[in-house]
Amino acid sequence: MSAIDRRDFLTSSGLALGAALLTAELPFLKTGAAAASVEKLDSWEAVRGQFSLSPGLVHMAGFFLASHPASVREAIDRHRRGLDADPIGYWFEQDEKQETTVLRTAAEYLAVDPAEIALTDSTTMGLGLLYGGLQLRSTQEILTTTHDHYSTETSLRLGAERTGATVRQIPLYKSLKTVSRSELIDTLAQQVRPHTRVIAVTWVHSSTGLKLPIHEMASAIAMINRTRLEQDRVIFCVDGVHALGVEDFRLSEVGCDFMVAGTHKWMFGPRGTGLVWGHKRAWPVAHATIPTFNTQAYDIWMQLTPPKELPPSVYMTPGGFHSFEHRWALDEAFKFHQAIGKSRVTQRIYELNQQLKQGLAKMPHVTLHTPLSQDLSAGIVCFDVVGLPARHVVERLRERGIIGSVTPYATQYARLAPGLLNSTQEVETVLEAVQNLRR
Repeated sequence: MSAIDRRDFLTSSGLALGAALLTAELPFLKTGAAAASVEKLDSWEAVRGQFSLSPGLVHMAGFFLASHPASVREAIDRHRRGLDADPIGYWFEQDEKQETTVLRTAAEYLAVDPAEIALTDSTTMGLGLLYGGLQLRSTQEILTTTHDHYSTETSLRLGAERTGATVRQIPLYKSLKTVSRSELIDTLAQQVRPHTRVIAVTWVHSSTGLKLPIHEMASAIAMINRTRLEQDRVIFCVDGVHALGVEDFRLSEVGCDFMVAGTHKWMFGPRGTGLVWGHKRAWPVAHATIPTFNTQAYDIWMQLTPPKELPPSVYMTPGGFHSFEHRWALDEAFKFHQAIGKSRVTQRIYELNQQLKQGLAKMPHVTLHTPLSQDLSAGIVCFDVVGLPARHVVERLRERGIIGSVTPYATQYARLAPGLLNSTQEVETVLEAVQNLRR
């Protein structure tokens, strides 16, 4: 193997399919074919028309696991058929090319360098990779909050056990009723200690719907870092899964060092896809814990090419065999959002969430936990109905054809998330149903 490259190996062993043969034997595949172009998405009805959701339900839990638009479904199906027809041939033909396309498309959407992105299968995998690979000294600490998800807490704990570092949790606010941006920023900054090396927070809390002022928090941390040596600089890490596909931002301008997010929620990406973004200055702090199958790294290992320095994100992209048809179709999800327009996406989600929050806030038997201010909320709305446990609220709404969820935390709330696939009329239908809920 050291004397020939992978392409020669495929050809000599009869495993490579030429373009002519591929087209002749598999008419459903076209060499270099892109997924079906996204139709004109100039109305929200047109956007909804791209999905195969059951029309008899009001879907307000898409942030949990999304349905796929037509372009994503078609790309998945195209790659699946190619893999079913000739698994090894199609994989060798497509893997490097498709992964590169996904990275470039994601980078364009996020306004970052493709070499700064590692691809993963979920937010949880990304958090585990990042926090499990952080290089920390036993004298350093990780500062996080009491509002974060199990996946963050557990990943941090396991990383701390490996390195000997400590984890310190703090509440960021006293009460959701009085929480403010300044309280959130000041509390975080005031809790940073000389030995704090990592700060780990969640952009939008799935427990309450609260949205953190991440950019301002990053600015406060940057001020602290001005007096620190590079090896002691505070690394700011963000779980951004409920901001990606909702907020209109350029990640290169947010100011954090790392952002982790699954792309099968608000982004409508293929199930089992996600990413970790890291700033160039921050990536050296994180070391890989799973071998990569990146072509360049693999060829170096096989001594087919001379050793050379590769971007850290390459090594942070886990190897092994994935659901390739899903990973390779991820670029279509980013293109879908771009076709709608990032600012339009944000404006629409805000509009529907404000309608829902304002309606719930007027009901005497409902306690709204998500801040009314859009500066402090995004696309998740959490609430209680007097006398009804959260799961009963969700069950009774489902009986009326409304799909919500329960917050998976020690304190449970009913949770609804109006998104691009909903209408103002559906929000009114939900409000009417909640108004009629009684013990």
